[in-house]
Amino acid sequence: MFSNTEISLTDRQRQLLDFLRQHQRENGVMPSTREIQRHFGFASQTAAMSHLRALQKKGVIQRHSHMARAVVFPEDLDRPEILDIPIFGTIPAGYAANVEPEQEGSISVDINTLGVPKTSRTFALRVRGDSMVNAHILDGDHVIMEVKEPRRNDIVAALIDGETTLKRYVVESGRTYLKAENPAYPDLIPTSELVIQGVFLALIRNTRAR
Repeated sequence: MFSNTEISLTDRQRQLLDFLRQHQRENGVMPSTREIQRHFGFASQTAAMSHLRALQKKGVIQRHSHMARAVVFPEDLDRPEILDIPIFGTIPAGYAANVEPEQEGSISVDINTLGVPKTSRTFALRVRGDSMVNAHILDGDHVIMEVKEPRRNDIVAALIDGETTLKRYVVESGRTYLKAENPAYPDLIPTSELVIQGVFLALIRNTRAR
């Protein structure tokens, strides 16, 4: 394992490395470049990326080749059971909304805990809204999704008539629709398109934020 004293780091680089570790420890996820920019008062996300590249050159972090913004520590790469899951923005757990997913860091999860092979196609989303409260999915939670075919009553991230949402996948009498886990919200019945983007695997809750 690398430590701050084993490699020559500037004060700012040491502060950034400490921030990465603390953020992952407290939130279960790596910070996005936007969060790094806000924390340190950088003028742009480009400045945050420049500092990350400097840490990468010194070998104290690594960037995942398939995740543009994901940061991992070298010691984590020595543990094949760890899966780094990209966070693709926010998904409404309320009424469907037009959302362009943007990667915002990653979540590192033990695949034995997750119960899927490391080759599984997974991603994470941050929940916004209260339509899934009766399924114990709350506003601000992170949900981990797997790209696969849904089964009846799975919780899914779906594109319905051009808008995204997190709901339960229901098939009844040959009719397919999305159902909320909150009686205040109506069923969502597709008029032209229903694409399942991922099936719910697990939930991560940041209790400190509450």
